[in-house]
Amino acid sequence: MKVIVVGAGLGGLTAAASLAQRGIEFTLLEQSSQLGEIGAGVQLAPNAMKVLRALGLEQRAADAGFEPDAHVIRNWKTGQVLARTPYKGVLSSTFGAAYYGYHRADLHEILRSAVPGDALRLGAKCTDVRSDGEQVTVTLADGTQLTADAVIGADGIHSAVRGALFGREEPRFTGNACWRGMTPTSALAPGLFDPDMTVWFGPGASVVHYYIRGGTMVNWVAAFESDEWAQESWNSEGSRDEMLARFADWNPAIVSMLANSDRYLKWGLFDRDPLPQWSKGRTTLMGDACHPMLPYLAQGACMAIEDGYAVAEALDQGRSDVEAALRGYEQARRERTARVQLLARARSVDNHLRDEAAIRARDERFARIRAQQDQGKHSYGIEWIYEHDVTQA
Repeated sequence: MKVIVVGAGLGGLTAAASLAQRGIEFTLLEQSSQLGEIGAGVQLAPNAMKVLRALGLEQRAADAGFEPDAHVIRNWKTGQVLARTPYKGVLSSTFGAAYYGYHRADLHEILRSAVPGDALRLGAKCTDVRSDGEQVTVTLADGTQLTADAVIGADGIHSAVRGALFGREEPRFTGNACWRGMTPTSALAPGLFDPDMTVWFGPGASVVHYYIRGGTMVNWVAAFESDEWAQESWNSEGSRDEMLARFADWNPAIVSMLANSDRYLKWGLFDRDPLPQWSKGRTTLMGDACHPMLPYLAQGACMAIEDGYAVAEALDQGRSDVEAALRGYEQARRERTARVQLLARARSVDNHLRDEAAIRARDERFARIRAQQDQGKHSYGIEWIYEHDVTQA
């Protein structure tokens, strides 16, 4: 069997590493001329860490990441704690793995190390995918054609593989955008932030921050409702003054963090409805190519990593019938990813409530959860996400 993986993001690298682990020949195509990830943070929950464990990368990932003490929800203005879910030590004992925050480039490098260098092809932009029944042909922007027994589209929300399978369709602008950046801890007052993964709920906006790189930096994402379309890009520079004006009346700790950031990237939030079909013949999709997720559950990378492991396992177990193997992969993954996708969309509403009665009802719900003092109970009710182990599915 020979497989082509289109896209060398976190999900595509996981698929490639999983194929390599199983001795399946593959080529990993990346349209960029050099392999590297932009400066942004990413979080891996226990469900994704179990995949890294299966790939033999868990210890390296733990060493490179920062494990927060808890998931904490605060009021945007007063800083009052609305909810607190213990993480450090608790998630490991409850769900079988820990939770870490990363600089995306660090995690990207760990996954890349599990992929043979000669399998990676840079500057290889996929423009079309065609199947003749027995093989699949991938056409690159320079006219080169590559053939394989199976193709995995891990090429993101604007996936060329998805377009070739099901037609071009633009993603939906959600009416939300965000700024993101990283603030050196040295630029902040000592002890300004606890070692938690913290989200601040405000009217029409929310701010998330967590430590990375051993606590030397704070990664932050400031999401807000916007009537103006914003570019869907990981590296579009935003206006510092515009961002600070939007959050000027927030808690002083937030203002200090935002004001001392290294840069300000503005990112429009786009998504799609769950895709009813991922596979066609010997070609399938994974990650944002088939279920792009809003960041409000921090599960976009986690679901892509789960997909990468699952599709490699399906191909390994179904070498004699590739089409059936890919259908089985899709059937095993589609319901779970759709549920996470829609819950993340719902969280974007709950995080940004403006109506005072609705805010009181939400905060009272969190208070009831806190009163139960059940350490295995997440404020968001997402235990079912964390407990899943795709490597044992």
